Amino acid sequence: MKTEVFIHRSRLEAPGPDVYAWHALPDALERLTPPGERVKVIEKTGGIERGGRVVMRFGRWPFSRRWVAEHQDYEEGHYFSDIQLSGPFAYWKHTHTFEPDGPEACILEDRVEYALPFGFIGRWFAAKYVRNKLSKLFEPRHQVTAREVVSSRNLS
Repeated sequence: MKTEVFIHRSRLEAPGPDVYAWHALPDALERLTPPGERVKVIEKTGGIERGGRVVMRFGRWPFSRRWVAEHQDYEEGHYFSDIQLSGPFAYWKHTHTFEPDGPEACILEDRVEYALPFGFIGRWFAAKYVRNKLSKLFEPRHQVTAREVVSSRNLS
């Protein structure tokens, strides 16, 4: 199984622990879903710590799919990761990292390791599409995170 790596990094004007805490909010995933994306959270158990699980349905009927992800490793204030238990990929691990960049800022990094289904044929047909889709998903996610974390810090 050939895995690919996608990384999106942004500098945020907020300390890593604050950005981590924002991601731990019960509705953070819904707030991170870009407008127009057909994603519905069906079930959630736990949070972003080990064992937390999310079941989603995404896509348009009749091609909608179910995706089950489980949170795995984490270090509060620094990073957390989730893996796909079932869904569209042959393999998926998503790690969210919050690296300090001075006392009042951090680098938010989303690192996705993934493998497409159907081996070479899957890569040949979908590799470019998936990479473009990930770029289109993570750019607005980082913008939302920056806007909401900074605005919540200004309210405090």
